[in-house]
Amino acid sequence: MAESGAIFQESAWLRRGLRYRYRIQGMSMTRRAALGVMSAASYQRIAGANDRVQVGFIGFGLIGAQHVHDFRNQRDCDLAAMCDVYQPRLEQGVAACGQRAKAYSDFRKLLENRELQAVVVSLPDHWHALVTMMACAAGKDVYVEKPMTLFVREGRWMTDVARHHQRIVQVGMQQRSGRHYQHAKQLITSGAIGKVISARSASFRNVMPGFGNPPDGPPPSDLDYEMWLGPAPKRVYNPHRALYHFRWFWDYSGGQMTNLGAHEVDIMQWVMQQKAPSAVGSSGGRFALQDNGETPDVQDAVFDYDGFTAEYSFREANAGRRAGAGGLEFCGTKGSLVINRSGFEIVPDAKIPPSNAIPTFQGHPTGGPTKVAGQMEYWTQAAKEPGSSDEQFDLHVRNFLDCVKSRSIPIADVEQGHRTATAVHLANIALRVGRKVKWNATTEQIVDDREASAYLERPYRAPWDRELRSLLG
Repeated sequence: MAESGAIFQESAWLRRGLRYRYRIQGMSMTRRAALGVMSAASYQRIAGANDRVQVGFIGFGLIGAQHVHDFRNQRDCDLAAMCDVYQPRLEQGVAACGQRAKAYSDFRKLLENRELQAVVVSLPDHWHALVTMMACAAGKDVYVEKPMTLFVREGRWMTDVARHHQRIVQVGMQQRSGRHYQHAKQLITSGAIGKVISARSASFRNVMPGFGNPPDGPPPSDLDYEMWLGPAPKRVYNPHRALYHFRWFWDYSGGQMTNLGAHEVDIMQWVMQQKAPSAVGSSGGRFALQDNGETPDVQDAVFDYDGFTAEYSFREANAGRRAGAGGLEFCGTKGSLVINRSGFEIVPDAKIPPSNAIPTFQGHPTGGPTKVAGQMEYWTQAAKEPGSSDEQFDLHVRNFLDCVKSRSIPIADVEQGHRTATAVHLANIALRVGRKVKWNATTEQIVDDREASAYLERPYRAPWDRELRSLLG
């Protein structure tokens, strides 16, 4: 991939400096061997002897099944292990990987498997950071789903741990790997639609009346609910808290803003080469769905960047004019580029002749400027290009495996995942405190707002808090 960067070199890591000290260097050789820790050089020796990457999968839900499918399509990897805390899904996952795959109900045991060079983390959001960091410390490269984090601070922890252990971490922001997304980025960067002054995207659908409000009760006997909760707060089991509906509870997720919104905000920042917004405002709430969910069913967010603004909106109780199609529009001084996973289109703006600088309107109030036959000119050229969602998933996995072998930085590196997650987390923070928040991207701090700053970090529940401390030192 053109976006993949410099080859990892140990001297480069030493020059970077870390925010934290790590205890892994002080471990005995016996302990390091037990963790399966490998340097980049030792991995390359193994890869030279066997060019097939041994991959383990942690989590087999909807996206986990998609990842098994995508990795299975690659020519140079073996689906060697599967882990899930829900027995029916574990059995389904092993069957999808092939019966030779080893089964685990505890991801820590999977990470001790020294035959594995890489793991795919497809867990609820509250598990992404800790499992990824533990995998890096165990010498595994990681493909982790988006949103990369549950709260902002986790992103810096993950980045530092990955860098320290010289691990490849690819985040599941698959749109970056789509060829038409890359071409659209090139066109916008080259000025095809002029100076971009704003970007906007929306995800509308109608899932009324919601998913219900079942009573609390004991967890299923074939679900390890304590392990499912992990570092999240201890809660009485409810069918909607575990498995898919976790996304509507603040303990485990940021709702659709960090789910669907992460994809769109990622492309906004990637195309416009922005590290972070300077400020974010958001409004919304849970106004319509009749269930026990907590996160909004209506939300609008505005992100301030250097020289342009971006907007993201979603609706869970109205499909709107867009009929739930979603997509992202970049608005430039020469026209607009509209893109989604199916392709993109450039819609040029018409030039208004100097003699008609203040356009006259005729007929119906929604009519346009007066047109003179044969004289209409446009600021740029119209264009269309198709795309493929399946291609994006395949190419994203391909990029990850190539980087595992070459030690190059992947197209959706952990640092990029942190930046994207930060933006959408800030939108949720602004919503929850009821005001715009200002962000200092250099210090990674909210400016002059103690209440909002409290949302940047959450405590981990024991014993996982001790695991975190051992990783960060």
